[in-house]
Amino acid sequence: MLLLLPGCLFLLLAVLRRTLYRLGIFRSERLPVPVVVVGNITVGGSGKTPLALWLAQQMLERHWRPGIVSRGYAGGLPAGSVREVSTDGNALEIGDEPLLLKRRSGLPVFVGSNRVAAGRALLHAYPACNLIISDDGMQHYRLQRDVEIAVLDERGLMNGWPLPAGPLREPASRLGGVDALVSNGVSHLAICPAPIFLMKLTGDVFYLLSDPRQTCTAAALNHLRLAAVAGMGMPQRFFRHLEALGLRFSEHAFPDHHCYDVADLAAIQADVLLMTEKDAVKCEGLTERPVWVLPVTAQVAPAVAGTDLAAHVEHRIRERMHGRPPA
Repeated sequence: MLLLLPGCLFLLLAVLRRTLYRLGIFRSERLPVPVVVVGNITVGGSGKTPLALWLAQQMLERHWRPGIVSRGYAGGLPAGSVREVSTDGNALEIGDEPLLLKRRSGLPVFVGSNRVAAGRALLHAYPACNLIISDDGMQHYRLQRDVEIAVLDERGLMNGWPLPAGPLREPASRLGGVDALVSNGVSHLAICPAPIFLMKLTGDVFYLLSDPRQTCTAAALNHLRLAAVAGMGMPQRFFRHLEALGLRFSEHAFPDHHCYDVADLAAIQADVLLMTEKDAVKCEGLTERPVWVLPVTAQVAPAVAGTDLAAHVEHRIRERMHGRPPA
């Protein structure tokens, strides 16, 4: 209860800040191409990055040419700077999720705390790009957006209190203004008037961190002494995924965006380490033991019969491009 008062103050400031942007007192900027924001109103990983990857692929298949911008959380960029992400980039400098986005998508990816500047730099370097996907950034109101997709996981809104008393960055009513809600793991049908989509993460083939050409399934690992390592908003999601593949292992949870060092991995008693891709991009060269990485892919479907998410996003974009209000 001691945290409720500062939480209420945080919530009041969050609402005031958004109102000032909506009234034009705080300046926001529009990029020359449509912008889709994939974000949430809670702290902690909910599955935004896998969804951003899924959406980028879907829009490619619909003949869009997307680029991706990200804050680069936990990266070492100087304040206000913008950098393009390369496949051989350093996760400690640019952030783990942007590096993963680049390696998995192959698309232009730019990072910076100012998403407007990142978007402009991307479009300058890649003028053929005609769509920006922002991984996170629902609260980055400086960047105007055409479509907002909110992501929630099985934790939902938890205790429903604002930071620091709870997980909310903004009030739950904020979900009433998004274009779509994607639920990762469980349906949240009662809390949002926007179309609801259900997402699940699938993956059952591991690759060797030191040589990604080598792959295997769980059957090749289940006779070994295994340790699962996860530094994410909800490590149990990764651990449950491994259990569903029939693996037995010790669990080693680290904070979200944890910067691993040699000592972190040396302290783990196991013959083989299992990791998420997000963790693996920060652990290259930190251990001589085999590290098997499990990539996952998002699958998204409407909660009730209706259009798929990519078609819904494209429809919203075209409405705004033609100056019509959303249906």
